[in-house]
Amino acid sequence: MSEAAALIITGYGTNCEIECAHAAELGGADHTRIAHFSELQNGEVSLLDYNFLIFPGGFLDGDDLGAAQAAALRWQHATDNAGTPLLAQLRLFLEAGGLALGICNGFQLMLKLGLLPALDGLRFERNSSLAHNVSARFEDRWCLLKVNPLSPCVFTKGLQTLYLPVRHGEGRFVTKDTATMRRLQTENLITVQYAHPDNNEVTQEYPYNPNGSPLGIAGICDPSGRIFGLMPHPEAYNHPTNHPGWSNGESATLGIALFANGVRYLKTGRPE
Repeated sequence: MSEAAALIITGYGTNCEIECAHAAELGGADHTRIAHFSELQNGEVSLLDYNFLIFPGGFLDGDDLGAAQAAALRWQHATDNAGTPLLAQLRLFLEAGGLALGICNGFQLMLKLGLLPALDGLRFERNSSLAHNVSARFEDRWCLLKVNPLSPCVFTKGLQTLYLPVRHGEGRFVTKDTATMRRLQTENLITVQYAHPDNNEVTQEYPYNPNGSPLGIAGICDPSGRIFGLMPHPEAYNHPTNHPGWSNGESATLGIALFANGVRYLKTGRPE
C-alpha cells in the first residue's frame, strides 16, 4: 500500500492553506506540508517528493480582474535552483500518477495554466477560464452540488451531492468555443454542478447557481480523473458544526470526502 503525501502550495495572497492541510490529514494523508511557492524555486521543496498536490483558495494576487493570471505567469516562467522549469517538474509529477486538486483561486490557476481540462493531454494550453459572476457581486453563500456519477474524477467517486460554501467574485465557467464545452459534456468531465435544493437538479437559478455558470458548472476534471478543480470550498466543511444549519440538526456529506477519496486512490490505486 502506497503512502499519501500532500503538498499544499501557498503564497501571494493564498489564505486557505491551513484548512486544506487539515482536510488532507482528516482525509487520511500520511504526510502533509504547506510550502510557499518560493520554496519550489529555491529547491527546498520538490513536487516529486509528493503525490497529492493542492492549490488552495484565497485572495491570490489580490483576486483582481483575471484572478490567478499573475500566478499562472509565475508558474510558466519560474525555475528551481538547478534551472529546471517548474512546469517540467509539474509535468513529471503528473506523469508519475500524482493527484492535483484546485479550489477556488486554485481552480482558476489550473485553468489559466492549462492543467484543466487538458482534453488532448497535458499541453499547458488554455482553452477555459472563469469570468465575473453574473450578479456582478462577490458571492459568499452555501450551495448544493450535484455530482456526475459518470465522471472519471477519482475525488468524487461514490458521492451524489455535496453542500459547500462558495466565496468568489469570478466563478462563472467559460470556454473559448462551443466545441470545448461540448467535449466536456460528452466526455463527462463536468464533475460537479450547482443544483436546486428543491429537486437536486442542475440549475441556472440565482442564488442556487451563484455565478451564472452555464450548465451549472461548479467543477471539472481532466480525462484521467486525477486533476480536479472546483469553485466551492470542500476544506471549509471539515466538521459537522461548520454546516450553517447544524444547530437545527441539519447535515450533509463533509467536504473531507473529496480528500479522503483522493487519499484512498493513492493508497489502493483504485478510485473507490
